[in-house]
Amino acid sequence: MATSTDLLAYIPSPPQGVWYVGPLALRAYALCIIAGIIVAIVWGDRRWVARGGEKGTVLDIAVWAVPFGLIGGRLYHVITDWSTYFGPGGVPVDALKVWQGGLGIWGAVALGGVGAWIGCRRRGIPLPAFADAIAPGIILAQAIGRLGNWFNQELYGRETTVPWGLEIYERTDSAGRVDTLDGVSNGVVQQVVHPTFLYELVWNLLIVVLLVVVDRRFKIGHGRLFALYVAGYCAGRFWIELMRSDHATHILGIRVNSFTSAIVFVCAVAYFVLAKKGREDPAALKPHQGSGQESGTALGSAPADAEDDESGQSDRIDGDQSAKEGEKK
Repeated sequence: MATSTDLLAYIPSPPQGVWYVGPLALRAYALCIIAGIIVAIVWGDRRWVARGGEKGTVLDIAVWAVPFGLIGGRLYHVITDWSTYFGPGGVPVDALKVWQGGLGIWGAVALGGVGAWIGCRRRGIPLPAFADAIAPGIILAQAIGRLGNWFNQELYGRETTVPWGLEIYERTDSAGRVDTLDGVSNGVVQQVVHPTFLYELVWNLLIVVLLVVVDRRFKIGHGRLFALYVAGYCAGRFWIELMRSDHATHILGIRVNSFTSAIVFVCAVAYFVLAKKGREDPAALKPHQGSGQESGTALGSAPADAEDDESGQSDRIDGDQSAKEGEKK
């Protein structure tokens, strides 16, 4: 087993992934996820406004989409890696410990999409247009989230001797016991591996650039930009997944995430080809009259302008009657 001084050319892992402030644990994984969500909301809202929508819409819908997405991401991870939690030696309650890592992007997108659909219906705006606006922000958030895997020393690839190999340290707690998640590096390098987290991070950034360029040049809409994001991400995830060496569920001898990537890629490409061309009319991105937050009638009261119309009409009727009575006299 080599020491860190023997492998100075390699990429080092962070010495730890969690810091304690009294009883409060600050986890790099959680902080990266939160940072990614904030970036996606801020950038997504700017893109939504630029396409003709109202400012603040993305944050309103994120209130639905983010919780749904986190639950979906965790469910996908647990279902596709169930033996870790429910197999021999597994601890079922650990399935609830999201802070230990483990969020499946496809579950997050699927269930997060359900949350976004609910939010869009409440606002009276088209989901496909909303998805196109936030697509670059979502994959940028994924890139930021991958830094959390670096701090957790997880999701890495097979051993390698390439110059950009990643050092995986042995981490121990204050008593000297091995603690991969909450421990601190003791300087001993256990292995040097392919930094697949970095490969995916770089790939995601390339997809961000692709989406922005395509969107500006061709002005596509109706969910096609979101489909391009999904297809692009899946293409990269497929080959990156084949480089990983950690435990995973297999289907027909293929890692489940590669299997899922291939299926979702085909579906995304089909949608991109078959969906309506062009981009939505900006007027269609405004909240519809009758949506719960925009219409007074939906809240059980008549809109002010309707009351003015009724009042004006009443005044005209009274005026007409007075005029007729005057003629008779």
